[in-house]
Amino acid sequence: MPLSIGVIFDCSGSMGRKLEKSRLAVAQFFKTANPEDEFFLVQFNDSADLIQSFTKDLEEIQNRLAFTQSKGRTALIDAIYLGLHQMKKAHNARKALLIISDGGDNSSRYTEGEIRNLVKEADVQVYAIGVYEPVASRGRTPEEAAGQGLLTDIAEMTGGRQYPVDNINELPDIAAKIGVELRNQYVLGYRPQNQERDGKYRKVQVKLIQPRGLPTLRPFFKLGYYAPSQ
Repeated sequence: MPLSIGVIFDCSGSMGRKLEKSRLAVAQFFKTANPEDEFFLVQFNDSADLIQSFTKDLEEIQNRLAFTQSKGRTALIDAIYLGLHQMKKAHNARKALLIISDGGDNSSRYTEGEIRNLVKEADVQVYAIGVYEPVASRGRTPEEAAGQGLLTDIAEMTGGRQYPVDNINELPDIAAKIGVELRNQYVLGYRPQNQERDGKYRKVQVKLIQPRGLPTLRPFFKLGYYAPSQ
């Protein structure tokens, strides 16, 4: 099925030497696209900006990324918020965000609590590539350490994943892996016993029966949904 995808691209000062490989990661991700997919681009440093609204022209997005410069602070949460807001204009039923960032937020107006609530409400899968400094590195800030947990929580809440990257040379391969994963998923449905239309959040759990002879498998799934209120 075609996808509507938002690329959330970190161009803050801390991304300096990671920027070129991050651009290559987006290019590799685009290689898994099909002609009916649509994409938009949000870039962020001190603030988050919609650089390219929905388009099927992947070259246009890559041209805009080519002129990206690394500077300023990191408004990661604001960028995710803007991406989810832009996703309301999507034409395809399946929607996803791809976040490429070193994870350290120090410039957002919105809070972690607000973005978690918004992610719960939105029917959007979130995948994140966290380009972190090594744990023992002097360049690893407290914000960056906290950012890894935030990206993991947000991604897994939606049935997506966060991929931590220590070696920036791995970026393109991981981006390609996410593209393939988005196109190879099971759709599971069920009829809830609770028929109340109360608008409350309902948690969902998927248990996997481990097949014999295979490596340990782990399911990723959306952790819940809001019941209809009418």
